Amino acid sequence: MGHGDGRGRMVSSADADDTGTRILHVDMDAFYAAVEVLDDPSLHGLPLIIGSPDGRSVVSSASYEARRYGVRSAMPVSQAVRLCPTARIVPPHFHRYQEVSRQVMAIFESFTPLVEPLSVDEAFLDVQGVRRLWGSPAQIAQLVRDRVQAEVGITCSVGVAATKHVAKMASTIAKPDGMLVIAARDTQAFLDPRPVRAMWGVGPKAAEALEGRGIRTIRDIRESSSDMLDRAVGPALGSRLVALSRGEDARAVETERIEKSIGHEETFDVDVTDRIFLGAELMRLADRVAARLRRAEWEAATVSIKVRFDDFRTLTRSQTLPEPTAVGQRIGEAARGLFAQIDRRDPIRLVGVRAENLRPAGGGGIALWDDDEDWRRVEGAMDDAVARFGNASITRARHIGRGDGRGAARHPQDHGVD
Repeated sequence: MGHGDGRGRMVSSADADDTGTRILHVDMDAFYAAVEVLDDPSLHGLPLIIGSPDGRSVVSSASYEARRYGVRSAMPVSQAVRLCPTARIVPPHFHRYQEVSRQVMAIFESFTPLVEPLSVDEAFLDVQGVRRLWGSPAQIAQLVRDRVQAEVGITCSVGVAATKHVAKMASTIAKPDGMLVIAARDTQAFLDPRPVRAMWGVGPKAAEALEGRGIRTIRDIRESSSDMLDRAVGPALGSRLVALSRGEDARAVETERIEKSIGHEETFDVDVTDRIFLGAELMRLADRVAARLRRAEWEAATVSIKVRFDDFRTLTRSQTLPEPTAVGQRIGEAARGLFAQIDRRDPIRLVGVRAENLRPAGGGGIALWDDDEDWRRVEGAMDDAVARFGNASITRARHIGRGDGRGAARHPQDHGVD
């Protein structure tokens, strides 16, 4: 298994056996850092940390040169600098990353209409129906890699397999700038020795629960009793892991991917204890989330919050709403209600609001009366003002003049659609 820094890398030869494969998982290599190097070639070969230079922000991405020092995404920049003192800190340019992402996705779609983007820098491709045009799946994977390099100027890694799960695992092991092909008949041999942490969907907590019971490899999952897996990770995840450990994954490439969530977070320069200030901050974040929901014509059925304390312990709370909504007032009230349920009063370094379980706006039909009619009218006017004059043109009165040292120097983290 790869280590995220290129160690343990495995790649296939150009004539690798791709019998029974149809799915490509294409993942750009250290995408944010690669775009920064593309725009500033003097950065080539340097350890790069993509993030804000102040100490309270987190790493958005890092070049492979920095990763070899242990730098990882979501790590505090201050910690990353301690691990790699020679690193160059480069502020992120998200609009530029989106622009390059569109170029890359256009290349994918020139090969097959069956493209499922997972994020700005990775996607699944189903190439079964285009083999007569382009060749075998492995040949198509190589063509994709060549075109991304030639037309965009950055590299990508590709996993080729019979299923989405195995293809994603293979692309990770092939990084950076590699291709790994797993023929259908080789799937079990590929999976068995891999660590449980390599499985797509197994997070740190699930991995710890499995490893604590001696379940360390995918073979161990396959050979474990259902009772043991149920005790470790619960029946739902346990049964899913058993299927994946056997190479069973019926998920198809979905070209119309439904957004799962939209969220915004703020990291404060100074840890905050003022509950009134934090409540106002949650409302401000809720307004931003709601505005994005309305632009995308979605409504949220669930609201969740994230609170990170000064010791980095992080709590999340969620609530299912009586009715789906894209009204900031309603989302903010839910967020503040969830926050009020947290008893811990330690200083807080980050808060976040997220809208989840999204569905098309108006999908619930028209009610006899609308309790949010006034708020919809107010927030619609806010949307119009922002569209005409920009994001700074209008805000709630409670958000004005808060430069009082209680976290005024905030670091926004835009968590777009997952």
